[in-house]
Amino acid sequence: MQGLSAVLPAAFLRLLCFSALQLPAAAAPVAERELSPSSRLAAGAARVALHYLNFQTASPGALQALGQVRKATLKSIPDSGHKYYLQFTTEDYKSGENAGSCLATVLYPETKSPPVVNIKCTQSKDQEQIQEEDNRLYQKIRHKTKSITGKNIPDSHGNIEPALEPVWALAVAGSSYIMWEKSTENMGYFMAQVKSVKQWIRKDDFTEFDYTILLHEIPTQDIISCHMRLTWLPGHPLKVKYFCASENHGLEDGSGMESGSAAGVLHEKGPNF
Repeated sequence: MQGLSAVLPAAFLRLLCFSALQLPAAAAPVAERELSPSSRLAAGAARVALHYLNFQTASPGALQALGQVRKATLKSIPDSGHKYYLQFTTEDYKSGENAGSCLATVLYPETKSPPVVNIKCTQSKDQEQIQEEDNRLYQKIRHKTKSITGKNIPDSHGNIEPALEPVWALAVAGSSYIMWEKSTENMGYFMAQVKSVKQWIRKDDFTEFDYTILLHEIPTQDIISCHMRLTWLPGHPLKVKYFCASENHGLEDGSGMESGSAAGVLHEKGPNF
């Protein structure tokens, strides 16, 4: 009997060890912290959300810029990345007047892929007013007797010729796709200038432009040159193809994207134009 009693504890211990191995590992806790609304990370995430919105909206009349971040929370999600929960106000891109407010989440994935954005905004402009502005801009482009061309928009004094305002507004909308796709948690972008633009005459109703644009990279202060081809018709998605080059980064191939609902997004590989 003494031998049996000596065996049982050892067998029992082996059973306990085996059972422990079968238990699922406890999920890592989600770290969460409040951010100062004035922090660089909070403002950067809010701008990423607006880049995404401006491209998806595909409307020069509805372009918005960041006003003030009201609240920002950061969650570190294991195996996913850092997710920002944001409340912020917006300004009309052209006039600078109050444009409304937004709630957004921005997830910077651990993988090398664009930020995942969900955003919902209330606007001071109604939809009819935005459509009227888009149609006026479209008619200005269509009624030109010659192909539109331009350089250095805005000029060294920050001025934009009235005749070139439509192509500038379209450049902002199109470049928003590039800036959204290239942004990371620690790297953001502003469109600094349209270096050159040329319109392509089409037989259908769409407008098409070739741009060379300059992006200002934050916080490196680098200037990134990108070639962008943009196609637009009011009420339809923007189509953007691009590639970028810089002294520090060399040539980068870009992808193209057709805006619309999340279920109807089309990815295209950007060719060399």
